Amino acid sequence: MDRQGFEKLFDLTGRVAIVTGGSRGIGRAIAEGYALAGAKVVIASRKLESCQATVAAIERAGGEALAVATHMGELAQLEALAKRTLDHYGRIDILVNNAANALAQPFRQMTPEAWEKSLAVNLRGPVFLTQYCLPGLDRSEHASVINVSSAGAFLFSAYTHMYAAAKAGMLAYVRSLAAELAPRIRVNGIAPGTIDTDMVRNNTPEAQAQMAAAALLKRAAHPDEVVGLALYLASDASSFVTGATFSIDGGLVPR
Repeated sequence: MDRQGFEKLFDLTGRVAIVTGGSRGIGRAIAEGYALAGAKVVIASRKLESCQATVAAIERAGGEALAVATHMGELAQLEALAKRTLDHYGRIDILVNNAANALAQPFRQMTPEAWEKSLAVNLRGPVFLTQYCLPGLDRSEHASVINVSSAGAFLFSAYTHMYAAAKAGMLAYVRSLAAELAPRIRVNGIAPGTIDTDMVRNNTPEAQAQMAAAALLKRAAHPDEVVGLALYLASDASSFVTGATFSIDGGLVPR
């Protein structure tokens, strides 16, 4: 390893990344990290104002970004997101499927409508967005898809079973698409544990404390602590990695 090669390992200069759920939490941290690494970042989330606020923060830090309001449950909007990115930047190199909803119902009271809403956003949306982005990813010399799953995919996830099932499905698509899209496109996964995001803060203080204490490190992580792994999987540093899912959970699942 020489200096020139080392300096290119995590360099995303000239690459275009789409980050769904990019206006807050883990998604915003990843988007800001990618921009600092040189990427042009497309911020996709339901509310345009929130997307624009993230774009403004990236631009203040010297980066470049584009806001595209997108609902992950609406396939037409996902297709439009991919097309808008290609029309604006002419390429797609990185796709981070991060957006999710945490809709939860006890199994005995689960409704078909809730099932459809949860799976549409948490699984169907990411799968078809990946498909819609293929025209750009196929042309990239550095194509990387990153599916953000959850530690819940591996745990006894009572009451959050719809979310856990969808996130487990995301892991299946990591493996399946890694095989089907190789060698042109790499596909990997991230499985976060308890991260200090709105999704976690929507729980009671007691539940939040229990979630944090369950990990070996006895705390929740800051969203910025996910950036290093996300940058690794998007960059040439992971050029020989595909079909893998990485836990970033403070030791929650192993315990």
